[in-house]
Amino acid sequence: MRKGGLGKGLDALIPSGLPPQTEGNATLVPVDQIVPNPRQPRHTIENDSLKELADSIREHGILQPLIVSMDADNGAYTLVAGERRWRAAKLAKMETVPVLVRQVTEQQLIELALIENLQRTDLMPLETAEAYHNLSEDFGMTHEEIAARVGKSRVAVTNTIRLLNLPEKIRQTLAEQRISEGHARALLALNSTVAQLSVLHTILEKDLTVRQTEELIRHLSGTRPAPHPPKPVEPEIEALEERLRTILGTRVTLRHGKRGGSLTIHYYSDEELNALVAQILKE
Repeated sequence: MRKGGLGKGLDALIPSGLPPQTEGNATLVPVDQIVPNPRQPRHTIENDSLKELADSIREHGILQPLIVSMDADNGAYTLVAGERRWRAAKLAKMETVPVLVRQVTEQQLIELALIENLQRTDLMPLETAEAYHNLSEDFGMTHEEIAARVGKSRVAVTNTIRLLNLPEKIRQTLAEQRISEGHARALLALNSTVAQLSVLHTILEKDLTVRQTEELIRHLSGTRPAPHPPKPVEPEIEALEERLRTILGTRVTLRHGKRGGSLTIHYYSDEELNALVAQILKE
């Protein structure tokens, strides 16, 4: 299997070999001849951002061609990457759009759409989780192979997929952006749906931060006493914790004081420990 990272861009996954008539150049194709990517991980596109893009297209046109795959049997084009531009072009009443034609597999339809969204506009956490899950279940890719494709750690991929195990109410709350991915990951540490939903209610009622949520869950799990409410965390420290959580794909606690502090990286299995050590040591 070819390896490609997120940092290399879409070209790392787009096969070469354009048809002669489009070699090196974009081809204008009627908007109505293009159908959406059936493997598109993004389920929702904000109307406001779509209208802004449509206004820009009316004024400046489409500056970056869409990527499509052509069905030789019926002459239709399947969108590989560029769905926001395609939808905005339809909204702007454009008759044709510039495209680059590529021949791709069904697996690459997922990979390309996933990578494009991660590069340009972040997917919702559950959309990313579903895309990773599809690559794993439908095409037999390991979490390590998916991580190499999208430029994430193996632990981050695994923990993102685990979001799909949350109860429906929590997934819906996450989709509505009433809680963050950090909150949702923290809830995975609880071993019962009742406990997860109870903590969710507390998060929403008291507007808990991710770190406050983790402290509450540790207290409920009996892993450490919490006789006093946790002290407020400086915004800079909390932002750094969130960055580390995103990069490492696991819970991170940073305790900072005038004379130094400590950085705690949590793991939940020997496999996760090995993956974290390998990532830190760049092995």
